[in-house]
Amino acid sequence: MTDLPSGKAVVAGVAGWPVSHSRSPRLHGHWLQRYGVDGLYAPFAIAPDDFERAVRGLAAAGLAGLNVTLPHKEAACALCDSLDGTATRLGAVNTLIFRPGGEIEGRNTDAFGFTENLEAGADAIGDGIAVVLGAGGAARAVILALQSMGFSTIRLANRTAARAQSAAAALGPDIEIVPWADRAGALAGAALLVNATSLGMTGQPALDLPLDALPAIALVNDIVYAPLETPLLAAARMRGCRTVDGLGMLLHQGRPGFLAWFGVDPAVDEDVRRAVAGDLLDGDLMDGDLIMAG
Repeated sequence: MTDLPSGKAVVAGVAGWPVSHSRSPRLHGHWLQRYGVDGLYAPFAIAPDDFERAVRGLAAAGLAGLNVTLPHKEAACALCDSLDGTATRLGAVNTLIFRPGGEIEGRNTDAFGFTENLEAGADAIGDGIAVVLGAGGAARAVILALQSMGFSTIRLANRTAARAQSAAAALGPDIEIVPWADRAGALAGAALLVNATSLGMTGQPALDLPLDALPAIALVNDIVYAPLETPLLAAARMRGCRTVDGLGMLLHQGRPGFLAWFGVDPAVDEDVRRAVAGDLLDGDLMDGDLIMAG
């Protein structure tokens, strides 16, 4: 184990405004210690007006890259020299890789994180109809993932209809817009329900969603991870549905950046869950690394 980074340490970090609440330093710090990497991962509080100048300065200073959280994901996309396919489709970046010569590569790993979390947490996911609540950045990443997983129909409900329409226009004809008032009825026949809003998060209003129409064989995922078992997941479990909490999405979306910067594809297991979010059992607030409410 590397106790302290050396002068040759690889340095990366997370940029946000604010950033003090981010759990990414816990995550990457745990992995650095676990794998004995000579590296450092630090938080950078960068105001929106300073974002491009600060990022280019950090790249010039020799950092390997950055995670990007609210409110910088779209601004990060605009300054990249190259983008992966997910970032291009979403118009948002959460991972920056600084290449030799000054090139900045942008990736969006939220869809990857969602998929890996769902596959790790459920023995079978199914296909057919999926219901997604929310139309913000995280919800759009979820929709991309569901399309790649083969869901034939995605029913999208959002509190603001215009945002749902915008998401559907950007992401494809397999999306059915459901009025927010009709969200409970949209659960009929669904194989999967995903809450991609901040509703139900500690300190936020509850998600009002009767599950009477949801089949008991459905899988339910809430990308909120504070509390780890949200009221939605508790209600779904009482109905007999399988459930997957949202913490794994945060953990898995960090893997591609760690691999690109530090050269190790890290494991997501109970040890890292406990290191990153053990205190969530006491109801601490969740950060904004993933949630963009609709």
